[in-house]
Amino acid sequence: MAWKIWICVPVLYALFAAWYFNWQGPISTEEVNRLMLDFDKLEGSEHTDSATFRKFLEEDDGGEFVMLNLVQLHTGEVAHPLTGEAMSASDLVGEYFGPFAVSLFKRGGHPVFQARTIGGNIDSWNADHNVGFGATAMMRYKSRRDIAELILDPAFADAHIYKLASIDRTISYPTRIMMSTVLQPPSAVLVVLILLASLVQNLSFLIRP
Repeated sequence: MAWKIWICVPVLYALFAAWYFNWQGPISTEEVNRLMLDFDKLEGSEHTDSATFRKFLEEDDGGEFVMLNLVQLHTGEVAHPLTGEAMSASDLVGEYFGPFAVSLFKRGGHPVFQARTIGGNIDSWNADHNVGFGATAMMRYKSRRDIAELILDPAFADAHIYKLASIDRTISYPTRIMMSTVLQPPSAVLVVLILLASLVQNLSFLIRP
């Protein structure tokens, strides 16, 4: 009866798919209007151009996207916005990233890539006013609806002060991956489930009396 383990594969993958993929479709015009009304009332929204954000939501095709973040932390120590304690900017930004990562994961999102800059611009032209950044990070969102709801989530908004206090400058913009050599979660999860089911089945044959 070891074959019954294979029933778990589609069941578990269905649970993963329900969490990972966007099943609600693109954002409707009514949703955009409602979200933007709340966005315009949000403290800290002055760092995001309202017209740019609205256009991004209005052009929603229901697909996933990856937000690319270029970040430069403050050098030296900074004051904790609540306690005033002096601490490194990297430690302080961790107090922002923790709640952010939890909220992102609940919505089917996850980090994709993170890198630290180790040199100046090797190749550059027509970018005289370009400033450098110390780190690059990419975060996957399953839909544009999710990033709007994440920004407006009161539980996450409380952590925004740590981001403002630790980051000197940043630029973030949405992208869509066109090519990647990394095995994506939909494929990786299926492969792992199949391998685990095969392992359990083979072990059951070995220990069968």
